[in-house]
Amino acid sequence: MDIRKLQKLAVAALEDIKAKDIEVINTTKVSSMFDRVIIATGDSNRQVKALAKSVHDKIKEAGGIVIGIEGEDSGEWVLVDLGDIVVHVMQPAVRAYYNLEELWKVAPQRARKKVAADRNGE
Repeated sequence: MDIRKLQKLAVAALEDIKAKDIEVINTTKVSSMFDRVIIATGDSNRQVKALAKSVHDKIKEAGGIVIGIEGEDSGEWVLVDLGDIVVHVMQPAVRAYYNLEELWKVAPQRARKKVAADRNGE
């Protein structure tokens, strides 16, 4: 399935169950394992599980492949592996603690140069 279609389906599935703060991060320059990371917040264990199930079901209905789901037991952080896209559905405290957005975003060139200059004492 085309990455754009897969992304659109995953985001729509999250929106259907009222996910909050949905963020799509292009990781092609950071990792060769997958092309996108989608991060969304659910307010409770039940909503986090429902969001992950919604992604799973919508992708399957469209003929896509779901490689796996991890974390459904606790419902604090559920990962849905779609191959080219990894979807993280988290409760607010877990999302704030792990801050995956900062981990996966590629800093703009100017910001990287400034960080390097700061480290070198320039």
